[in-house]
Amino acid sequence: MLRQFVVAAAAAVFVVAPRPAVGDEQPPPPPIRAVTALLGQLTLEQKVGQLFVTYVDGQLPDQADPGNRRDFGVDTPAEVVAKYQPGGVVYFDNSTHDNIDTPAQIATLSNGLQKASRVPLTIATDQEMGLVTRIGPPATQFPGNMALGAGRGAEAAEKAAAITARELRAMGVNQDYAPVADVNSNPANPVIGVRSYSGDPALTSVLTAAQVRGYQQRPLSRYGVSATAKHFPGHGDTAEDSHTSLPTVDRTVEEWRRLDAAPFRAAVEAGVDSIMTAHIRMPKIDPSGEPATLSKPVLDLLRRELGYDGVIVTDALGMAGVRQLHPDAEVPVLALKAGVDQLLMPPNLGQAIESVVAAVRAGVLTEQRIDQSVARVLRMKFLRGVFLGPPFVDPQRAATSLGQPADLAVATGVADRSITVVRNDAKVLPAAKPTAALVTGWGETAGRTLAGLLGGTALPTGSAPTDGQIAAAEQAAAGADLVVVLTNGLADRPRQQALLTRLLATGKPVVAVAAQNPYDVAHTDAPTWVATYGSGAVSLAALARVITGEVKPTGKLPVAVPGPTPYPFGHGLEW
Repeated sequence: MLRQFVVAAAAAVFVVAPRPAVGDEQPPPPPIRAVTALLGQLTLEQKVGQLFVTYVDGQLPDQADPGNRRDFGVDTPAEVVAKYQPGGVVYFDNSTHDNIDTPAQIATLSNGLQKASRVPLTIATDQEMGLVTRIGPPATQFPGNMALGAGRGAEAAEKAAAITARELRAMGVNQDYAPVADVNSNPANPVIGVRSYSGDPALTSVLTAAQVRGYQQRPLSRYGVSATAKHFPGHGDTAEDSHTSLPTVDRTVEEWRRLDAAPFRAAVEAGVDSIMTAHIRMPKIDPSGEPATLSKPVLDLLRRELGYDGVIVTDALGMAGVRQLHPDAEVPVLALKAGVDQLLMPPNLGQAIESVVAAVRAGVLTEQRIDQSVARVLRMKFLRGVFLGPPFVDPQRAATSLGQPADLAVATGVADRSITVVRNDAKVLPAAKPTAALVTGWGETAGRTLAGLLGGTALPTGSAPTDGQIAAAEQAAAGADLVVVLTNGLADRPRQQALLTRLLATGKPVVAVAAQNPYDVAHTDAPTWVATYGSGAVSLAALARVITGEVKPTGKLPVAVPGPTPYPFGHGLEW
């Protein structure tokens, strides 16, 4: 009954609401009227459920998975939704929560979860592209954010986001936890790095706004998804990972305004549907030591200074950064008191819902405060067209509509523009098509992929090559006409440096490739350095084209690279 009311209310306010005559009092905007009507139909428990986004275990809605029995007391993903009636579900593709196999399967799962929910769900995932990509091929695979920063193209960034959104929506996913709006100002950052567009606030702002527009499209579009700018107030200057610790950022509010605020302001001005908080503490802004997720002074910067009235969603509540100071049952209540609207993946969903309901009944939270956040969540759903008709998708269309040739061509263009030649002192590049290339160093899959593209041999040596592996690489180099050495984390991995030094000593032409963070290029004196910002197939194919001269390099460093051999922001060779 509630579902029928939702659809009828949406149709009434969006489709057949009459235009007022000139001079008549203007009615509330359609989303406000629809949300007000729906709020009046929800019990307190149903309202509180709307504030939570949970994981589920399994790839089919009615297929039992022991993880659901362990965590939720029921067997199937659909039963989790039916039991708790959350506002949303988030999909993962890992050993803990595996929801992703094929496009048709994802669409079938989405349909089954929507069928089990009285109020249509937000269905989300982290499809940032690059390092954090939940859904692989046949979905169109784009390079990650820092590659977009190297390419400097706002139009390309918007187009990439629009393609990603359309493909997600075909699978029933209507929210993407992207883009990352963090300015990567700390080269030692262990959790952001190439997920950021840049170390420059202005460039990060331009690309953040472009991707928000691309993801969301126009209001009510069935091809857009809710974008989520993350991680407010900015996770770019941390040297710790909030998944495993509670990082501290010692910025003053003035420093925050200068270094971190601009991309979030740009996201707000672009109309972003939601903004995700970071589990970091900023003691010079909130001396209490609370993480930003639970800090009213920090979230007031978003609400009051940036003027944001959309959905504030937490990062996952199972992360260590938000669990160190308070019991799990208290965290959702504290987050709502601080100004959060949506609570992502509490460790115990039932306990979390009960704690919020109990807080309202005890007067710790008012029902008016709950209504404020529920209204924001429902408004977000309305604006993305989730309520306009049944929220189901066609699994067959999902199976055939992803990875279209025109979309793959856009991804190829983005990748080609991102490859950055940092150094070419020995004039190794461009190289003639090698006949006996050796690809060695970090990355088993990446090395074999690139070797195949170059028609050569792969000899992966991992993150910390042994003496035996280095000797074997030296021996293999003797018969090669080009040696490509992939690196990742060179500054902290001396064995990778040793491999590169020994191969340079062979006298063979060597191309060193920073296959993830570009900061590697400062840490050896190799005469030829290239940065790719990622090791996905699309980036490696672009690298091969640049190496062989098929494509001329145009990428520019989107970060300043400090170190023994520093390079400035904007550096990049062309020919």
